[in-house]
Amino acid sequence: MKSPRPSSPPRLKLTPLERRSSIALAMLFAARMLGLFLLTPIFAVAAVTLVGGDDPVRVGLALGAYGLTQAVMQIPLGMASDRYGRRPVIVFGMVLFVLGGIICALTNDVDWVTVGRVIQGLGAVSAAITAWIADATRPEVRTRAMAMVGGSIGISFALSLVLSPLLVGQFGLSGLFWAISLLGFVCLLIAMFFVPNVPKSEADIIQATAHDVLAQKDLLRLNFGVFCLHFILMALFMVAPGLLGRLGDFETATLWQVYLPVILVSFVLMVPAVFYTETRKVHKAALELSVLGLALVLGALPWLDGSLALVVAALIGFFVFFNILEALQPSLVSRVAPPAYKGLALGFYNTAQSLGVFAGGLLGGILVQSSGPNMVFWVCAMMAVVWLYTARGFKDIRGDR
Repeated sequence: MKSPRPSSPPRLKLTPLERRSSIALAMLFAARMLGLFLLTPIFAVAAVTLVGGDDPVRVGLALGAYGLTQAVMQIPLGMASDRYGRRPVIVFGMVLFVLGGIICALTNDVDWVTVGRVIQGLGAVSAAITAWIADATRPEVRTRAMAMVGGSIGISFALSLVLSPLLVGQFGLSGLFWAISLLGFVCLLIAMFFVPNVPKSEADIIQATAHDVLAQKDLLRLNFGVFCLHFILMALFMVAPGLLGRLGDFETATLWQVYLPVILVSFVLMVPAVFYTETRKVHKAALELSVLGLALVLGALPWLDGSLALVVAALIGFFVFFNILEALQPSLVSRVAPPAYKGLALGFYNTAQSLGVFAGGLLGGILVQSSGPNMVFWVCAMMAVVWLYTARGFKDIRGDR
């Protein structure tokens, strides 16, 4: 008589409430990120139509002001979402986002664009959105829900590369800002009417302090990790457009033909890895292997710049690991942080992310100007190696934690 074959672990499923909440929040996050990304590929060129738009410093300030105010406000609004609820904070943030976009759309002066971008950045709701996802899902399936949000970042970025030149060409820079404001209004409607109510925790509200979060080494490691991840992303995209243009004769208007399939293919390849991580509860191993993968891809890129096919393959690999980490790390923050200050912890996390975006773009540009594109790859690879060293300090991360 044959012995019975060992049964595979049962596949975890999202409950109807978890599915509805995750889809609605991912849509909210995707629309908001698309609104943010739309300006990035085209503003430096389109700003010449504005008064003061011929001054690179003022143009750079207008573009970067959003990230800086985001970094300042993530923690206060994360704390507010712990105390007053996720929905009111997100609605407040999206009202500021829409208001700032309208100011930008109505002006023809780059300094007023800076003012509008500052107001948009004050509505820093990333921490509240990710905390809401954590509230609405069980730990066993949370990474899958976070994957929807993580994937939305890459897809929104790819869509922005397609839509941004088309919108500016058809409606001008003002039309682009009206489109950004419209996306903010869509987010406002989703937050108000489409995200289901999540049962409130019966735990007492505790006024946590920054010390409560900073005292936890695992949270510091995750904050450093997201800083590195978005530093690397922005620095890489200081180099990738020029590299692809040189190897494949692409112009700014046609780069989407590379970016869009790269993002979509990498997202498809990322999904099995997320499912495996959840069912086998190997979150720590997935984190370490993904960071190692980033280091290897970045370290290989300086040797691949003679072949378009190899560079595209490397970019697909990069975004496979990027999407895994983008889904995995917020989920780990929500497990490490006690429920009483989950929003505050995610506020620190998103602050580190915003600082990584700002620092990666700035230092990436400096490195390209002073030492060439390959130095960007080497610095990013070394940063990934340092990140891997810190990530190995986790003592135990389990999916059921």
